[in-house]
This record gives sequence, structure tokens and C-alpha cells, in this order.
Amino acid sequence: MYELKTKETDHSVIEFIEAVDSPKKREDAYKLLDIFTETSGYQASMWGPSIIGFGSYHYKYESGHEGDAPLVGFSPRKAKISLYFATGDTAREELLKRFGKHTSGKACVYVNKVADIDTDVLKELITQSIKFLQETYPNQ
Repeated sequence: MYELKTKETDHSVIEFIEAVDSPKKREDAYKLLDIFTETSGYQASMWGPSIIGFGSYHYKYESGHEGDAPLVGFSPRKAKISLYFATGDTAREELLKRFGKHTSGKACVYVNKVADIDTDVLKELITQSIKFLQETYPNQ
């Protein structure tokens, strides 16, 4: 039976941010913490050892695989900052055109620093991601 690695924990978000090696990344993590908290309306919590997540939803795929995940989140990784938004949302691609310097994968958007991005667009991405997930997975 498959077990999810990324589960919500009771570890301290502040302790995690304080343990980030780079002072610049730590500063950016605090900026993101404020933006995500204010925009999402959810308090931050740790998901697994390194993701700061906001809110949660329960998903179930046609394959039968199901679990819980944060609605949105971020992680100040060594190389880049990973931002987590909903996958499969076509509105995300439109918003990313105005986002600033980034790269993206299926689930993550990667940025070097907060100064490289438009924080107003970040707020739109957070809001859109939450809306999309709550519509896709209602009855939470």
C-alpha cells in the first residue's frame, strides 16, 4: 500500500525558516509567509520536512489513489524557492505570463528570489489555485 510522504505535521514553521542557511532565502521565506497567510486566509503549517502549506484539501483520483495536500505552499530550497499551486488549472499558465522570472514544472513554480517576481500576480496565483482546488474537490 502506497503511503504519502508529504503529510501535515506539527513542526514549527518559524523553526524551519530559522534553520534556512541563506539569510536572503530566510528573508524571502518570511516575505512569502506573510503573503501566503494574508492572501490565503489560512495559517501556515509544515507538510513533510520542508513544505510550508496553507489550508488543505482531500483528493481522490480515478485510479483510487487519494490523500490530503495543502491548497498552496512554498519551500525555500537550497537552489531555488519552490512555489506550490494547483496542477491542471489553465488560468495558472495565463497568470505565469505576467509573473516575472521563473521556471515551472508540473506542480511547482521555481523562483530564485522574491524580488524577481510580481507579488500582485503571486497573490492572484494563490487565490486562483485555492478557488480551482475547492471547485475541483468540493465538500472539504
